[in-house]
Amino acid sequence: MPRMSSHATPTIRPITLDADGVTLSALLAEPAGAVPRAVIVALHGGGMRAGYFDSRARPGLSLLRLGAQLGYTVLAVDRPGYGRSAARLPRGLALEEAAPVLWTALADFAARHHTGEGLFLVAHSNGGKLALAAAADDDEEYGDMLIGLDISGLGHRLAVAPHQLPGPDRRGDWRKHWGALRLYPPDAFRLGQTLISPVPETEADQGPSWPELYPRLAARVRVPVRFTFAVQEQWWRCDDAAVAELTRAFVTAPVRVDHQPDAGHNISLGWAARAYHLRVCAFLEECLLARVAARPLRSPVGATA
Repeated sequence: MPRMSSHATPTIRPITLDADGVTLSALLAEPAGAVPRAVIVALHGGGMRAGYFDSRARPGLSLLRLGAQLGYTVLAVDRPGYGRSAARLPRGLALEEAAPVLWTALADFAARHHTGEGLFLVAHSNGGKLALAAAADDDEEYGDMLIGLDISGLGHRLAVAPHQLPGPDRRGDWRKHWGALRLYPPDAFRLGQTLISPVPETEADQGPSWPELYPRLAARVRVPVRFTFAVQEQWWRCDDAAVAELTRAFVTAPVRVDHQPDAGHNISLGWAARAYHLRVCAFLEECLLARVAARPLRSPVGATA
């Protein structure tokens, strides 16, 4: 993993991305004075905003700050139907519509910023659905940009009844988002109120169909994938049988499943955020290493067979 920079705390600034007329809002942190090794694209979960990945409850918990200190650009995007796009897309978008919008927005970003080795999607909960849909949807134009996926708080088999899920007219059981309160800094709940956003109707309507949609998407993913379940995950089944079925859905992509100790569903807002984010960056480095190892060796200039 790259050495931690000794520079001042990275600057985090709001930006917008153009997705062919749809404006997405985002937060951006860049490494100081250097071309990034890669771009971490962070996708928040349902009912949240991009600031989920920039916890201010305690120093060291923000993925945006940590990633920039380690030499990556970190771009946390408000998914379609959230942030700036909510007025244009009040009902949100189905996954098959949101994925190409995300790719178009990322292409706009890549046209104006250095992207290093490419894009690495880090996603939480419902954001993981979009990450998988985007990876399944990549084509010749965008496919080489994608390095891998790191997804937390998402499975394929619900541990609750579908009517318990959050939606436009219901918050769901808020305790399942958090787990034990001791897993979070005291300020996390107060600051988290500023991140809450209504779940778009289309996203909520599509939620119950995820167990059927998931295997079709997973089968088309070609890049490495890591799933992380908090030890107190309460929305998704993560027992041995469910995990085995989760991983079997991938036909060609390498996949692993990890469990994060001392964490609830909202890992990036808890005390475990730094530990989890360091593991995210370590997995990104492993994906980059695998790319280098897979490249054919080139003989030095002047060498003979």
